[in-house]
Amino acid sequence: MATTLHEFTQVLDRKMFPRVLQIQSGIYYQGCVYEMFGRECSFSTGDLLKVIDFTITRFTAQTSSNTEIEIPVEFPGLFKLVADSQPYRSIQEIADSLKISSHRLSQPVFLSGLEIQLAQGVVRKGDSFRITSVTYELNGGRVQCELLHREPKICFSLSFSQQGHFTECQDNQFYTLKEIAEWKISKGRKRIVTEVKTLPKKDFLFSNLLANVSGELKLSPVYELKAVTRLSDKIILVPSNLDVEVVDVTEQFDCDSFVQPLSLMDVFKSPPEFFPVVAKLSCERPFKLSPELEMLFSSNQVIIHRAFYAKRILASEMGRESTRHFLIPESYNGRFKRRPRQFPTAYDLERARSETEHIRVVATREFESVYNGLTSVYAGDEFIVTKGKSCVLSHNGTKRTADAFQCLKVTEKSQKTEVKESVRLPMCLEGGFVELVKDKRQYTITEICRWFPLPFNVNVSVRDLSLKVDVLAGAPGLHIEEEISDPCLLISNTELSEFREVPVNRTDLILNIKQRWDGENPISSGNSAIEEISEDCYYTLRRYAVSTITPPPRPPKKPKAPPPRPPKMLSSRSESANSESSSCSPQSHCVEPFKQDDFMQCSDSKNGNNKKIPISPVLFPKPTLQKDLPKGRSLENISITKLEDDDSDVHDYEYINEDQLDGIRRTFSEQNINMGKGKPSNTI
Repeated sequence: MATTLHEFTQVLDRKMFPRVLQIQSGIYYQGCVYEMFGRECSFSTGDLLKVIDFTITRFTAQTSSNTEIEIPVEFPGLFKLVADSQPYRSIQEIADSLKISSHRLSQPVFLSGLEIQLAQGVVRKGDSFRITSVTYELNGGRVQCELLHREPKICFSLSFSQQGHFTECQDNQFYTLKEIAEWKISKGRKRIVTEVKTLPKKDFLFSNLLANVSGELKLSPVYELKAVTRLSDKIILVPSNLDVEVVDVTEQFDCDSFVQPLSLMDVFKSPPEFFPVVAKLSCERPFKLSPELEMLFSSNQVIIHRAFYAKRILASEMGRESTRHFLIPESYNGRFKRRPRQFPTAYDLERARSETEHIRVVATREFESVYNGLTSVYAGDEFIVTKGKSCVLSHNGTKRTADAFQCLKVTEKSQKTEVKESVRLPMCLEGGFVELVKDKRQYTITEICRWFPLPFNVNVSVRDLSLKVDVLAGAPGLHIEEEISDPCLLISNTELSEFREVPVNRTDLILNIKQRWDGENPISSGNSAIEEISEDCYYTLRRYAVSTITPPPRPPKKPKAPPPRPPKMLSSRSESANSESSSCSPQSHCVEPFKQDDFMQCSDSKNGNNKKIPISPVLFPKPTLQKDLPKGRSLENISITKLEDDDSDVHDYEYINEDQLDGIRRTFSEQNINMGKGKPSNTI
């Protein structure tokens, strides 16, 4: 039965590939234009297509004002997902609609609206669980799940036949449109998002695309089919909205009779028995390749030996306005020297604790501690963080950081000896610490990653002589951030004279698989170059690093013990002001700490609204006049109502020094306050 290409795309599943389609009613553009903008736009009735994949190239976004905007997946912005309110009625519907795998972006979280009985226990109504993987069986399949917010951790499985009321949970992570298109689109459903951040560097093509748009956006994906024909060895792109009718004739034709072009990611996902193979670069040349890969693919054919994960070290340049980012392979033969690290907080200092050496730092900011057992820090103080692991406590099975950590403070220092004392620093201390480095040794990149906790600061002392141009040698300093696993293919020329580790995610190549290679596997690994990556690629690699780091503890809401009040100083006022009968003396006036009941009632006669305005705890209360005073009288004759001192309040408020109070009173005592009839003309 013939269907439109759009209808065929809506029900298409990646597990169904490849599919062979026959054109039933063709479309032809006048002028024999066979291809427009890289997309196939002309077919004849009877043409055969082998569909090997489909992708989302853009979204049709509907705004709150019902305006439709075409947004390509390359749009440089971050979006937050709005949870889908439409529930799933079975696990089978979830498995058929969503992409589920071991990848962290493809593990959806659902809220159960019904109680589910399990062998391990009960999934209560309102419990949330994460689907971590899916397995297919002859009679259906099962999904592996993990129950959230329950101790101890409970893992269970649900069959596809399990009925229920499963609602998508709110996801607080930010995503690019490309990630949403790849992982977060449910088959047959629309996705609602809100733009949360626009990257500072925008392509001029997208600069005004969402400039005047706010609120939620309802995304409808626009698909594009990747297909091959019998007459061409390149992949053609067919828009799903092309006005043609097709029939699925997969069972009537041999799929192997078509050319088999594959991307590097397709080759990487192949099983181990697929390798090694002989491949030829497709006639579609990429826009840009590195000089090393240009030399490798200049030959007619190449050999793909195996797929593996290579270790790369992510580093950023220091000391320049325009920061560059690099991926350094483990095979880099240069040498590095240490540079001082800076720790903005005590929490960062504790996280840098190493099991191989002591860390000696000097404080650059002051911090006065009012907490019991925790020391104060002054600029210039020297501390030693001893060897060991980070202070991590276990609370109900959940790891959390301690509130303070112990280190050594250098109290006295001479040329031969130094005196140290053990102190405890609060994790919430916001102070600056700079590392004191006396190590002159030169390290390799693997030694740094093995012996020191990252991040780490270095500079190149000896460049890699095996490289024609060592881009790291010209950097004033490098901030080594983390190790990553990079999917790669080991590719060589047919003479086996040159081997290269080709990164899959950052190399856009289409290969035509020719035949299997029967030679021996190479003993040595391939060469890998230093990659300078773009800022977008850097933030894509670093975005999820924060989720694996334990957040610092919150500072306590109040000190463990209230700070002592400042001692009352003897006033230097005149004898008349210091007399016991004076109502403005420090003994007769105390500032009461701020409470929730300390509000002044104010009314807005225009709007009829009553407002409560809090009285600041550091201001004088409004004086109460005993009687009308004649003109020319001093402020000393104004009687202020005595307030009782609430010593039971332990809140850490800022107290006024008595010398400051005396200075205020002395200023006003020297001035004459003119009092009008029945009321003063000036009050405090």
